Amino acid sequence: MTASSDSRIARWRQSTLAPFGHQVFAVFWWASLVSSLGSLIQTVGASWLMATIAPSPDQVALVQTAGTLPFFFLSLIAGAYADTHDRRWVMIFSQLLMLLASISLAVFAILSWLTPIWLLTFTFLIGCGTAAFAPAWQASIADQVPRAQIPAAVMANAVGFNLARSVGPAIGGVIVASVGAAAAFVINALSYIGMLGALLWWRAPKSENPLPPEPLFGAIAAGIRYVRLSPHLTAILIRAVLFTVPISAVPALMPVVARDLLAGGAPTYGILLGGFGIGAMMGALSSSALRSRFSSDALLRWICAVATVAMIIIAQSPNAIVSLLAHVLAGSVWTLGLANFNIAVQLSSPRWVTGRTLAFYQTFAFAGMAAGAWLWGHLAAGVGLRETLTIAGVSCLATFAVAHWLPISVARMGSLDPHTVTTLAPPRVDLHETSGPIVVTIEYEVPAVNAERFVAAINELGRIRRRDGARRWSVCQDLDNPVQWIERFESPTWADYLRRQTRPTLADQAIRKEIAELIDGERGSVRRYIERPAGAEPLVSGGTRDRTEVPDDTVSHG
Repeated sequence: MTASSDSRIARWRQSTLAPFGHQVFAVFWWASLVSSLGSLIQTVGASWLMATIAPSPDQVALVQTAGTLPFFFLSLIAGAYADTHDRRWVMIFSQLLMLLASISLAVFAILSWLTPIWLLTFTFLIGCGTAAFAPAWQASIADQVPRAQIPAAVMANAVGFNLARSVGPAIGGVIVASVGAAAAFVINALSYIGMLGALLWWRAPKSENPLPPEPLFGAIAAGIRYVRLSPHLTAILIRAVLFTVPISAVPALMPVVARDLLAGGAPTYGILLGGFGIGAMMGALSSSALRSRFSSDALLRWICAVATVAMIIIAQSPNAIVSLLAHVLAGSVWTLGLANFNIAVQLSSPRWVTGRTLAFYQTFAFAGMAAGAWLWGHLAAGVGLRETLTIAGVSCLATFAVAHWLPISVARMGSLDPHTVTTLAPPRVDLHETSGPIVVTIEYEVPAVNAERFVAAINELGRIRRRDGARRWSVCQDLDNPVQWIERFESPTWADYLRRQTRPTLADQAIRKEIAELIDGERGSVRRYIERPAGAEPLVSGGTRDRTEVPDDTVSHG
């Protein structure tokens, strides 16, 4: 073996295996592996049971829809809770919900009470627990490993899940064929115990933020606002939907492929699902090397091309071996696509909003999967299975049409670490956390020669301020003295004002420095006001001079 190959192996180990040097991550990885194994065994049981009691392709595909649809309704709420409350308890309650739903599903199966409606209901409830768990789980990765190791940790988790996927479905197929679907449901219920134990053992880092948590709806609105005003994140979400809708045809129609195209039973379905999992694990293991060689956009183009080929082969080949190999290909690009979108979201989001941005991603991705499963199921029932898989494969190429306009490279994002801003003296009146609205004005003196560049820069700063929570932002030019400009914005309460001041990142400082270079003087002149309703008593002055200084909204050369 050459020195260069040794070096490549060493770098691969350092990047891929580094997260396992942290005990918390290693414990959670093993617990997640067991839980994923149980979930996949349950998936085989539910899908095959539906294929036997309701053999129509659209009804079989509804099993995946029922499991993924909760992500569309619950992910954002769960993400808001994950960002504003103790993530550990969010995950504990989510695991308890999944445990109770799985036990109920097993009992109904043992007692032969399951109908298509009951099966979909319990699958939906398990999906609700998963949707509530996922944002907190993904956001907690940054609490388990340093930020630089987040991509490796995400891929390591993907390896664990797909390791389970590579053997779980085959095991599930054997269990269902020999013992029955009820046994698969019992095993899934038992698989939650390890994760619950790990969560009860873990002591997550405590937040040092002295401010109270944002109200739920305010936190959700803040997450929506952040994503809406972050073009990079918006591009990721759109690209994720364009990927998940067509690729969802493979897992959604896999039971029908096993039954109708390959003339097999539950073991055949389990083998196909296992092949899908092996491919997914291969994709996860190769991600680090591929990401170092290709840009995110180039890698996604290759992913979509391979997905198209794989789905067309599945559609046209009656040979079980060929179909299995195509499922391996489909599994590899499935994981590569979803994991790289996940990494892009995490690396594009500061810590204060990571749970919500991940929730947005999961909402869009799983909505795409749910919609795709429903679409392809109905299309297969109408025009045929082979035709549907072919159409889905060709549809995967749609991402090429938007890649130029919606790039998702994270290399241009800059550092999202918090920026320690300068401070102003605290206000001279007594304020409470709910006092407000707080109005901020900043005066700038801008030479006429710099006015055009200043307008462009101040509008970009306005986007950043609104993204971080400022309301009713505007900029005005003095009619009588055109070199004088005033920037104005509001915060609903004093607490909201203080929260917003903790959100600027190092990457945001580039535009602040640009503005500082365009104005006369080192910084703008800031004024802070509190709106007072008609008839309100004046605030007491002199009561807060001994409090901690307040961050500054101005720009400076520093």
